[in-house]
Amino acid sequence: MTDISFSPKPGPQAPKAAYVAMVRQKRLYGGIIMLFFVLMMISGFQVAQHRNAGDFVPGLNNIFAFPAEVLGEAWTDRANIPAFLAQHLGSLIETINIAAVSTLVGALMAMVIAPMATRGLAPWPFMVPVFRRILDILRAFPEIVIALVLIYVLGGGPVPAMIAIALHTAGALGKMFSEVAENADLKPMEGLASVGANWSQRMWVGLLPQVAPDWFSYVLQRFEINVRASAILGFVGSGGIGYDLKIAMQWGQGRYDQVVAIFLLLFITIVIVDQMSSHYRTTLVKGR
Repeated sequence: MTDISFSPKPGPQAPKAAYVAMVRQKRLYGGIIMLFFVLMMISGFQVAQHRNAGDFVPGLNNIFAFPAEVLGEAWTDRANIPAFLAQHLGSLIETINIAAVSTLVGALMAMVIAPMATRGLAPWPFMVPVFRRILDILRAFPEIVIALVLIYVLGGGPVPAMIAIALHTAGALGKMFSEVAENADLKPMEGLASVGANWSQRMWVGLLPQVAPDWFSYVLQRFEINVRASAILGFVGSGGIGYDLKIAMQWGQGRYDQVVAIFLLLFITIVIVDQMSSHYRTTLVKGR
Protein backbone atom coordinates (compact mmCIF):
# COMPACT_ATOMS: atom_id res chain seq x y z
CA MET A 1 0.00 0.00 0.00
CA THR A 2 1.39 3.35 -1.02
CA ASP A 3 2.13 5.85 1.75
CA ILE A 4 0.72 9.25 0.78
CA SER A 5 2.17 12.27 2.63
CA PHE A 6 0.33 15.60 2.64
CA SER A 7 3.21 17.63 4.13
CA PRO A 8 4.15 20.79 2.15
CA LYS A 9 7.07 20.58 -0.20
CA PRO A 10 10.18 22.20 1.27
CA GLY A 11 11.56 23.44 -2.04
CA PRO A 12 9.55 26.61 -2.85
CA GLN A 13 9.22 27.72 0.78
CA ALA A 14 12.94 27.74 1.61
CA PRO A 15 13.87 30.66 -0.72
CA LYS A 16 10.80 32.60 0.46
CA ALA A 17 11.77 32.16 4.12
CA ALA A 18 15.34 33.23 3.34
CA TYR A 19 14.06 36.31 1.50
CA VAL A 20 11.77 37.28 4.40
CA ALA A 21 14.65 36.86 6.86
CA MET A 22 16.90 39.02 4.67
CA VAL A 23 14.25 41.76 4.44
CA ARG A 24 13.77 41.73 8.20
CA GLN A 25 17.51 41.94 8.74
CA LYS A 26 17.81 44.93 6.39
CA ARG A 27 14.90 46.67 8.11
CA LEU A 28 16.52 46.04 11.49
CA TYR A 29 19.84 47.48 10.34
CA GLY A 30 18.07 50.42 8.71
CA GLY A 31 16.13 51.13 11.90
CA ILE A 32 19.30 50.99 13.99
CA ILE A 33 21.10 53.39 11.65
CA MET A 34 18.12 55.76 11.61
CA LEU A 35 17.93 55.68 15.41
CA PHE A 36 21.65 56.39 15.61
CA PHE A 37 21.38 59.46 13.36
CA VAL A 38 18.31 60.75 15.23
CA LEU A 39 20.16 60.46 18.55
CA MET A 40 23.20 62.18 17.03
CA MET A 41 21.03 65.05 15.78
CA ILE A 42 19.33 65.46 19.14
CA SER A 43 22.58 65.37 21.08
CA GLY A 44 24.25 67.74 18.61
CA PHE A 45 21.37 70.19 18.87
CA GLN A 46 21.51 70.07 22.65
CA VAL A 47 25.27 70.76 22.66
CA ALA A 48 24.87 73.63 20.19
CA GLN A 49 21.95 75.04 22.20
CA HIS A 50 23.99 74.88 25.38
CA ARG A 51 27.00 76.61 23.84
CA ASN A 52 25.01 79.20 21.89
CA ALA A 53 24.70 82.74 23.22
CA GLY A 54 20.92 82.74 22.77
CA ASP A 55 18.13 80.20 22.50
CA PHE A 56 17.49 78.84 19.02
CA VAL A 57 13.74 78.28 19.16
CA PRO A 58 12.80 81.70 20.66
CA GLY A 59 15.10 83.34 18.14
CA LEU A 60 13.27 81.85 15.15
CA ASN A 61 10.89 84.82 15.21
CA ASN A 62 13.79 87.10 14.24
CA ILE A 63 15.19 84.95 11.46
CA PHE A 64 13.80 87.21 8.73
CA ALA A 65 14.35 90.50 10.54
CA PHE A 66 17.79 91.26 9.10
CA PRO A 67 16.98 90.18 5.50
CA ALA A 68 13.82 92.29 5.64
CA GLU A 69 15.84 95.29 6.81
CA VAL A 70 18.41 94.83 4.04
CA LEU A 71 15.84 94.33 1.29
CA GLY A 72 13.68 97.19 2.57
CA GLU A 73 16.55 99.68 2.43
CA ALA A 74 17.74 98.33 -0.93
CA TRP A 75 14.24 98.73 -2.37
CA THR A 76 14.07 102.31 -1.13
CA ASP A 77 17.45 103.09 -2.74
CA ARG A 78 16.99 100.78 -5.74
CA ALA A 79 18.00 103.55 -8.14
CA ASN A 80 21.60 103.20 -6.87
CA ILE A 81 21.88 99.47 -7.60
CA PRO A 82 22.83 99.69 -11.33
CA ALA A 83 25.73 102.01 -10.49
CA PHE A 84 26.92 99.61 -7.78
CA LEU A 85 26.70 96.69 -10.21
CA ALA A 86 29.06 98.48 -12.57
CA GLN A 87 31.30 99.58 -9.69
CA HIS A 88 31.91 96.06 -8.40
CA LEU A 89 32.21 94.37 -11.79
CA GLY A 90 36.01 94.61 -11.61
CA SER A 91 36.06 92.83 -8.24
CA LEU A 92 33.82 90.12 -9.67
CA ILE A 93 36.27 89.60 -12.55
CA GLU A 94 39.09 89.32 -10.01
CA THR A 95 37.11 86.66 -8.12
CA ILE A 96 36.52 84.68 -11.32
CA ASN A 97 40.21 84.97 -12.22
CA ILE A 98 41.20 83.62 -8.80
CA ALA A 99 38.85 80.67 -9.29
CA ALA A 100 40.02 80.01 -12.86
CA VAL A 101 43.75 80.13 -12.11
CA SER A 102 43.44 78.06 -8.95
CA THR A 103 41.32 75.47 -10.77
CA LEU A 104 43.85 75.23 -13.60
CA VAL A 105 46.85 74.92 -11.27
CA GLY A 106 45.07 72.43 -9.02
CA ALA A 107 43.93 70.34 -11.98
CA LEU A 108 47.46 70.15 -13.40
CA MET A 109 48.80 69.08 -10.00
CA ALA A 110 46.06 66.44 -9.76
CA MET A 111 46.83 65.13 -13.25
CA VAL A 112 50.43 64.52 -12.22
CA ILE A 113 49.73 63.00 -8.80
CA ALA A 114 46.63 60.90 -9.62
CA PRO A 115 48.36 58.24 -11.82
CA MET A 116 51.09 57.88 -9.20
CA ALA A 117 48.39 57.20 -6.60
CA THR A 118 46.57 54.62 -8.74
CA ARG A 119 47.24 50.91 -8.43
CA GLY A 120 48.23 49.36 -11.74
CA LEU A 121 49.39 52.68 -13.19
CA ALA A 122 51.93 54.00 -10.70
CA PRO A 123 55.58 53.95 -11.84
CA TRP A 124 56.59 53.07 -8.26
CA PRO A 125 53.87 50.81 -6.80
CA PHE A 126 55.36 50.93 -3.31
CA MET A 127 54.84 54.73 -3.33
CA VAL A 128 51.08 54.54 -3.99
CA PRO A 129 50.14 54.90 -0.28
CA VAL A 130 52.48 57.91 0.02
CA PHE A 131 50.88 59.77 -2.87
CA ARG A 132 47.40 58.91 -1.59
CA ARG A 133 48.27 60.38 1.80
CA ILE A 134 49.53 63.50 0.02
CA LEU A 135 46.13 63.88 -1.65
CA ASP A 136 44.43 63.30 1.72
CA ILE A 137 46.52 66.04 3.33
CA LEU A 138 45.84 68.52 0.50
CA ARG A 139 42.06 68.17 0.82
CA ALA A 140 41.97 67.72 4.59
CA PHE A 141 42.45 71.43 5.34
CA PRO A 142 39.69 73.84 4.23
CA GLU A 143 40.66 76.64 1.89
CA ILE A 144 39.99 79.29 4.51
CA VAL A 145 42.47 77.70 6.95
CA ILE A 146 45.23 77.60 4.33
CA ALA A 147 44.38 81.15 3.24
CA LEU A 148 44.62 82.49 6.80
CA VAL A 149 48.10 80.96 7.19
CA LEU A 150 49.23 82.32 3.81
CA ILE A 151 47.83 85.78 4.55
CA TYR A 152 49.95 85.84 7.70
CA VAL A 153 53.01 84.96 5.59
CA LEU A 154 52.33 86.77 2.30
CA GLY A 155 49.92 89.49 3.35
CA GLY A 156 46.41 90.13 2.05
CA GLY A 157 45.52 89.88 -1.61
CA PRO A 158 44.45 87.39 -4.28
CA VAL A 159 47.69 85.33 -4.23
CA PRO A 160 47.02 83.60 -0.86
CA ALA A 161 43.47 82.81 -1.99
CA MET A 162 44.69 81.36 -5.28
CA ILE A 163 47.31 79.14 -3.59
CA ALA A 164 44.86 77.96 -0.92
CA ILE A 165 42.16 77.03 -3.44
CA ALA A 166 44.68 75.41 -5.80
CA LEU A 167 46.07 73.14 -3.06
CA HIS A 168 42.62 72.05 -1.93
CA THR A 169 41.56 71.57 -5.56
CA ALA A 170 44.59 69.36 -6.23
CA GLY A 171 43.65 67.10 -3.33
CA ALA A 172 39.96 66.87 -4.26
CA LEU A 173 40.50 66.39 -8.00
CA GLY A 174 43.42 64.02 -7.46
CA LYS A 175 41.15 61.67 -5.52
CA MET A 176 38.47 61.72 -8.23
CA PHE A 177 41.02 61.45 -11.06
CA SER A 178 42.56 58.41 -9.39
CA GLU A 179 39.18 56.70 -9.04
CA VAL A 180 38.45 57.26 -12.73
CA ALA A 181 41.91 56.02 -13.74
CA GLU A 182 41.43 52.80 -11.74
CA ASN A 183 38.60 51.84 -14.12
CA ALA A 184 40.62 52.53 -17.28
CA ASP A 185 41.49 49.73 -19.69
CA LEU A 186 45.12 48.70 -19.17
CA LYS A 187 45.52 47.04 -22.58
CA PRO A 188 46.57 50.24 -24.42
CA MET A 189 49.25 50.90 -21.78
CA GLU A 190 50.46 47.31 -22.02
CA GLY A 191 50.65 47.56 -25.80
CA LEU A 192 52.66 50.78 -25.58
CA ALA A 193 54.99 49.21 -23.02
CA SER A 194 55.62 46.28 -25.34
CA VAL A 195 56.97 48.64 -28.02
CA GLY A 196 59.25 50.47 -25.58
CA ALA A 197 57.17 53.50 -24.53
CA ASN A 198 58.16 55.02 -21.21
CA TRP A 199 55.74 55.71 -18.35
CA SER A 200 54.87 59.28 -19.32
CA GLN A 201 54.21 58.24 -22.92
CA ARG A 202 51.93 55.42 -21.75
CA MET A 203 49.97 57.83 -19.57
CA TRP A 204 49.72 60.50 -22.27
CA VAL A 205 48.75 58.21 -25.17
CA GLY A 206 47.16 55.23 -23.43
CA LEU A 207 45.44 56.68 -20.35
CA LEU A 208 44.57 60.30 -21.05
CA PRO A 209 42.26 59.69 -24.07
CA GLN A 210 40.20 57.29 -21.94
CA VAL A 211 39.80 59.49 -18.87
CA ALA A 212 39.83 62.98 -20.44
CA PRO A 213 36.01 63.44 -20.65
CA ASP A 214 35.45 62.45 -17.01
CA TRP A 215 38.47 64.42 -15.80
CA PHE A 216 37.39 67.56 -17.62
CA SER A 217 33.86 67.14 -16.28
CA TYR A 218 35.24 67.08 -12.73
CA VAL A 219 37.36 70.15 -13.47
CA LEU A 220 34.29 72.10 -14.59
CA GLN A 221 32.40 71.03 -11.50
CA ARG A 222 35.31 72.11 -9.33
CA PHE A 223 35.41 75.49 -11.05
CA GLU A 224 31.83 76.11 -9.87
CA ILE A 225 32.88 75.34 -6.31
CA ASN A 226 35.98 77.51 -6.56
CA VAL A 227 34.00 80.57 -7.70
CA ARG A 228 32.05 80.39 -4.46
CA ALA A 229 35.18 79.61 -2.43
CA SER A 230 37.07 82.60 -3.84
CA ALA A 231 34.15 84.88 -2.92
CA ILE A 232 34.09 83.48 0.62
CA LEU A 233 37.84 83.94 1.04
CA GLY A 234 37.37 87.63 0.33
CA PHE A 235 35.94 87.90 3.84
CA VAL A 236 39.37 87.11 5.31
CA GLY A 237 41.18 89.71 3.20
CA SER A 238 41.94 87.76 0.05
CA GLY A 239 40.53 90.34 -2.34
CA GLY A 240 37.81 90.00 -4.91
CA ILE A 241 34.14 90.69 -4.56
CA GLY A 242 33.98 88.93 -1.19
CA TYR A 243 36.16 91.65 0.31
CA ASP A 244 33.86 94.33 -1.12
CA LEU A 245 30.88 92.53 0.41
CA LYS A 246 32.59 92.40 3.80
CA ILE A 247 33.31 96.15 3.74
CA ALA A 248 29.76 96.98 2.66
CA MET A 249 28.22 94.86 5.40
CA GLN A 250 30.53 96.32 8.04
CA TRP A 251 29.16 99.79 7.30
CA GLY A 252 25.67 98.52 8.15
CA GLN A 253 22.64 100.67 7.47
CA GLY A 254 23.01 103.09 4.63
CA ARG A 255 25.01 100.60 2.51
CA TYR A 256 22.51 97.77 2.16
CA ASP A 257 21.74 98.75 -1.43
CA GLN A 258 25.41 98.06 -2.18
CA VAL A 259 25.19 94.71 -0.37
CA VAL A 260 22.21 93.67 -2.49
CA ALA A 261 24.03 94.73 -5.67
CA ILE A 262 27.02 92.54 -4.77
CA PHE A 263 24.74 89.61 -3.95
CA LEU A 264 23.04 90.03 -7.32
CA LEU A 265 26.38 89.94 -9.12
CA LEU A 266 27.40 86.80 -7.26
CA PHE A 267 24.05 85.10 -7.83
CA ILE A 268 23.99 85.84 -11.57
CA THR A 269 27.61 84.72 -11.97
CA ILE A 270 27.10 81.44 -10.09
CA VAL A 271 23.94 80.66 -12.10
CA ILE A 272 25.74 81.31 -15.40
CA VAL A 273 28.78 79.25 -14.42
CA ASP A 274 26.56 76.43 -13.17
CA GLN A 275 24.50 76.32 -16.37
CA MET A 276 27.55 76.44 -18.64
CA SER A 277 29.46 73.77 -16.76
CA SER A 278 26.38 71.53 -16.55
CA HIS A 279 25.91 71.81 -20.30
CA TYR A 280 29.53 70.98 -21.10
CA ARG A 281 29.66 68.15 -18.54
CA THR A 282 26.60 66.56 -20.13
CA THR A 283 28.15 66.96 -23.57
CA LEU A 284 31.43 65.40 -22.50
CA VAL A 285 30.07 62.47 -20.52
CA LYS A 286 26.96 61.57 -22.54
CA GLY A 287 28.11 62.84 -25.91
CA ARG A 288 25.14 65.12 -26.55
